[in-house]
Amino acid sequence: MGKELKTNAMRMLEKLKIPFTINTYECEEFVDGISIAEKLGQPPEQSFKTLVAQGKSGGYFVFVLPVAQELDLKKAAASVGEKSVALIHVKDINRVTGYIRGGCTPIGMKKAYPTVVDQTAARFDTIIISGGRIGAQILLAPDDLLRAVGGKYADLLLLQA
Repeated sequence: MGKELKTNAMRMLEKLKIPFTINTYECEEFVDGISIAEKLGQPPEQSFKTLVAQGKSGGYFVFVLPVAQELDLKKAAASVGEKSVALIHVKDINRVTGYIRGGCTPIGMKKAYPTVVDQTAARFDTIIISGGRIGAQILLAPDDLLRAVGGKYADLLLLQA
């Protein structure tokens, strides 16, 4: 693996001795997770996106959920003990996380924020998350993701009619 490919997330997983696989693909700019999953022939329910929200208290929180699903802000707030949370603006992603849109992963952010992974992840042996830059994915066991970020599972999904 070339040095230019290693991201903070990958270095952190190696340091923690957590097994993971890297998958790369050609992509110059942000493309949504559903399109990437389809392009690579991956099940969208096994591909997870990382969203960052700010709570009423001012703290930041990380939520990881399937790419084809929407975050239920009330469930998200309850999962972290906040009255409410709101997703941060796209322009703030790099400042808060150290990553860019499309390359944001819950592992190895600038600071360790409370992280909640949607409980559907536990159904899979392996889930797919961003690798820390556009064009890179990390495949790992969901329990290993929780261990890497000190996170927990919760129901985060907006029920779709």
